Amino acid sequence: MLLALDVGNTNTVLGVFRGAQLVANWRLTTARDQTIDEYGILCRELFTLAGLDPREIGGVIISSVVPPLNSTLSGMSERYFGKKALFVEPGIKTGMPVHYDNPQEVGADRIVNSVAAFEKYGGPCIIVDFGTAINFDAVSARGEYLGGVLAPGIGISAEALFARAARLFRVEIKDPGKIIGTNTAASMQAGLFYGYTDLVDGILERMKKTMGAKTKVIATGGQAPLIGAASRHIETIDEFLTLEGLRIIWERNQDVTQAQAKGPKLATVPPRTKN
Repeated sequence: MLLALDVGNTNTVLGVFRGAQLVANWRLTTARDQTIDEYGILCRELFTLAGLDPREIGGVIISSVVPPLNSTLSGMSERYFGKKALFVEPGIKTGMPVHYDNPQEVGADRIVNSVAAFEKYGGPCIIVDFGTAINFDAVSARGEYLGGVLAPGIGISAEALFARAARLFRVEIKDPGKIIGTNTAASMQAGLFYGYTDLVDGILERMKKTMGAKTKVIATGGQAPLIGAASRHIETIDEFLTLEGLRIIWERNQDVTQAQAKGPKLATVPPRTKN
């Protein structure tokens, strides 16, 4: 089995694959101050609740945008699963050329999502990932990562509104059913829901003008079902897109790992470069 971890600024998503089948998954709050043992014990407890045996884990792959946690998760993988974690970083085989001025600036999650989307849905495509930030990533018809757009996420925008306006209070982010609110809660919900729906559609409309009207649009992340249902351009909501991308990248790196184990004839895999 494969353990895949997607470490974001707000949440960490874990998934266990048996072959190509996702047999268990969990979404946790990203805790930057937890120790190797705390993460290890938590993972063991989750496995127990799901009826899984940690000894069956044959590999661990991690996509992280929180660098201070990398050494902790690496240690957890070795101590509690007996495996050296494979991190999605420059130098591993993704199968996707990266056309970015500095490829090392691209977040690991953005590459993972792009690899999964192209593998599953083909190209050209745009992936919208609703997380702490909203990432819009563009992939060409030939499977090249072209770049994208970054915007503040719904959650942090809402928190800024609540924190800076003394008379406003926290509300559930949802569709209030009408654009003109008749109370404070409904007014804030209208601003957040319709404001972000139009932000997403506005950016997608501009991107599709550049990439072509037939460009596929796939959404993932926490708010994807909410905004995706109202969007004019989002066609597919794929909750486990990032985990699937981690599995695909893991499999693409196994041939390299096995060949390296046989001897020194295989050249090392170069970092991603702009083609």
